[in-house]
Amino acid sequence: FFLNTAPRRRLAPRAPLRHHRSLLNTQHSTPSIVLSPKYYLSTCTPNKTTMNNDHDTLSTSPSETTERLAAFANELADAARKIILPYWRRPIEVISKMERDRPIAESPVTIADQKAEEEMRRLIEERYPEHGIYGEEFGSVRTDAEYVWVLDPIDGTKSFITGKPLFGTLIACLKNGTPIIGIVDQCVLNERWLGIVGKGTTLNGKPVNSNVPTPIATRSELKESMMYATTPHMFREGEECDKFAQLCRTVKRPLYGADCYAYAILASGFGADIVVEADLGLYDYCALVPVVEGAGGIMTDWRG
Repeated sequence: FFLNTAPRRRLAPRAPLRHHRSLLNTQHSTPSIVLSPKYYLSTCTPNKTTMNNDHDTLSTSPSETTERLAAFANELADAARKIILPYWRRPIEVISKMERDRPIAESPVTIADQKAEEEMRRLIEERYPEHGIYGEEFGSVRTDAEYVWVLDPIDGTKSFITGKPLFGTLIACLKNGTPIIGIVDQCVLNERWLGIVGKGTTLNGKPVNSNVPTPIATRSELKESMMYATTPHMFREGEECDKFAQLCRTVKRPLYGADCYAYAILASGFGADIVVEADLGLYDYCALVPVVEGAGGIMTDWRG
């Protein structure tokens, strides 16, 4: 990818990164580079899709449909919170699941992950039985549907099981394979980011912007930027490791261990400038797209 490290300049909001329906068949390795809009990256922005909803009546406008789905996404997040919180910082059994095709093959799962996803899936089946579901713990159904819900009940399970409140529940609604609604919910800190394509991003109901013009966010060059990644071990040997190492040498400070929370604080303009990750499943990624881009951030890959 190309980074222009000339003095900072504001950019016009970019069209959302489009995800084709074929991505629903991709198991892992979705790359992401996320930036607050102070650096230029060339991006591809295929044509927009039109939004509608088979579940709603023909008289329902696209805006009304999106608002209705966003309200339902909040219901899903509320339901997940009620299940996850009683397990927080309590003894809990941890099961290891192995995914040999990933750079980090072992991944933990708990009963909190499983019960939270089960409840969200139950609510979706009850309210929108024609919608698809793509979940981390229990797989996928109807992924060729017009609307598909992508669920990660606890993104950052390692943080959850060690008592670090930087995990989050990720909920996305995709329209024809494109994320149109995303939620990052941190139940312990009582923080919820909601991104809606065309409407922006909020934190607990208040609009946020990844490019807030405060002293903490006025770094004018890449070498002055703060960069997050969940772990350096998520990058495969070769191109990924080499380019990540180059970025680590260039930025002011690489930081680790925030999982989805890093994307959320970038969207809020709290001081994180870049999030660079690899080895992501769709359930790790889809909810972040409307949250980051709705706040004015840019999402791309190594090649722009």
